[in-house]
Amino acid sequence: MKSIFRRLSRLASPSIAGSGVIALTCAIGPGAQAQVLGPLVQVAAGDPFSGCTSDQVNAQESAFGSILFPATSIEPWVATDPTNPSRLLAGHQQDRWNDGGSRGLVGVVSNDAGSTWTNTIPTDVTDCTGGKFRRASDPWVDFAQNGTAFFFSLTLDPAQPTTPFGARNSAMLVSRSVDHGATWQSPDTLIQNNSPHVLNDKNSLTADPTANGFVYAVWDQLSVFPPTREGAELLGENDGVVIARKLLNAAAGGAPVFKFNFTGPTFFSRSTDNGVTWSTAAPIYQPGTNRQTIDNIVRVLPNGTVLDFFTAINVTPQGLNIGYIASTDKGGHWSGPAFASNIQVVGVVTPDTGQPIRDASILYSVAVNPVTGAIYLAWQDDRFSAGTCTTPTGSIPIDGIVFSESDDGGTTWSAPVMINKTPANAANPCRQQAFVPAVVAAGDGKTIVVTYYDFRNDTNTPAGFESTDYFALFCSTSSGCTNPANWGNERRLTDASFNILDAPVARGHFLGDYMGLTASGPTTVYPVFGTATGHNVTAEFTRKITLP
Repeated sequence: MKSIFRRLSRLASPSIAGSGVIALTCAIGPGAQAQVLGPLVQVAAGDPFSGCTSDQVNAQESAFGSILFPATSIEPWVATDPTNPSRLLAGHQQDRWNDGGSRGLVGVVSNDAGSTWTNTIPTDVTDCTGGKFRRASDPWVDFAQNGTAFFFSLTLDPAQPTTPFGARNSAMLVSRSVDHGATWQSPDTLIQNNSPHVLNDKNSLTADPTANGFVYAVWDQLSVFPPTREGAELLGENDGVVIARKLLNAAAGGAPVFKFNFTGPTFFSRSTDNGVTWSTAAPIYQPGTNRQTIDNIVRVLPNGTVLDFFTAINVTPQGLNIGYIASTDKGGHWSGPAFASNIQVVGVVTPDTGQPIRDASILYSVAVNPVTGAIYLAWQDDRFSAGTCTTPTGSIPIDGIVFSESDDGGTTWSAPVMINKTPANAANPCRQQAFVPAVVAAGDGKTIVVTYYDFRNDTNTPAGFESTDYFALFCSTSSGCTNPANWGNERRLTDASFNILDAPVARGHFLGDYMGLTASGPTTVYPVFGTATGHNVTAEFTRKITLP
């Protein structure tokens, strides 16, 4: 199997402000009718933690050798309030550390269809918000059918590398809002571990769109055993995605080369009363020794069936797969695993200097058509690579964005097809790379939208400016989206290219493992995505997309 840990990180650059209200109407092409783009709007600005001293930044830098990136908004997720399609809630990491986590998670809410945004920060999570943890990561938000809002936080205290057997805290916290995200109650702790050999990671939360009151929280819990110094040092990376890539590479030839074993089951907690109470967290899928899951995401079909998707590592001979388990009783019982597709990926590098980007390789995005129940998957993959990207350490295949769907509840899946429209570039094939996809189905079920980054506008002019942009692509479900020719009307969502080299380095240039994309009403979607607006400074933007 190809080496998977050949990359890392996210994006960068100079000004992308866009307050001018310019509605852009797409020319009609394959895949959909015309779409209308609203103005580019900055979602988050400033640094609400600039005056915080309680998390002792200098002490963390001294103890762990960590580097803080102030004024960075990283890894956005977004949800729409079912009681008011004009109300949007986004969450992101604020002030990212290079070695895992951020100073805290920030919510921002819009009550006017994304035109203006206001901070709404869950309290009692990290030190900077009145909580007890140094850092937080992996923000996830959602709304119940009655408008109750949820904010899911991964919290941790960084491990001390000089004493790897010292205790380290990691926990999963859910904050609840009964006023549509305006204010937040103190969070509930779904799980907390105080061990150098356990890391809770890559969480997501889904409020059931078919049954008000049911809310599902999932994550993976990576454990190493027996308790060795090497195992504790690996988890001291503080970042489950980075760790997963290392374990995958180590096991690619058979048994792990580490002096320990590991496992990474899917953990699950459920609320039946819109987050007033939660069930005791417990595994719902255990892949076995030296196997793990990551990127667990719950989706609910229109018939009420609950599916938990995940990336399965070392579970099948292919090494890397998108798997899922199913529940027909709202999470009471679960089926055994099934697998939609394998993932073939190495990862993305900057197009001119070959620096690693922390992209979404080994991860995926999933959506359900709310009308037909079709399931859509999008992920980075290089199986369709028509060339190679030359880096300082060798050549790698070129990642594209691939798509697969199931029209029968996950029983069968279409063959993956590459859908991104990044043009070929004979002068520099590295500019053909596309990465960090998100997928959503419109509320009326007629259109699928996929977003992603690529480097098509890069010319390395001036030298050291590696231009990056964000795009949206559309397919009409009536046309057959398993045919790549039916994806079209691609639209550039950034007003100006940004420099990916400006993105902070957190095991690669980093804007987030995922980007937000939500449907609002029958024919509107909102992407929320990150850019670099200066050296080691990032911001998040959105623009309303109105579908025909």
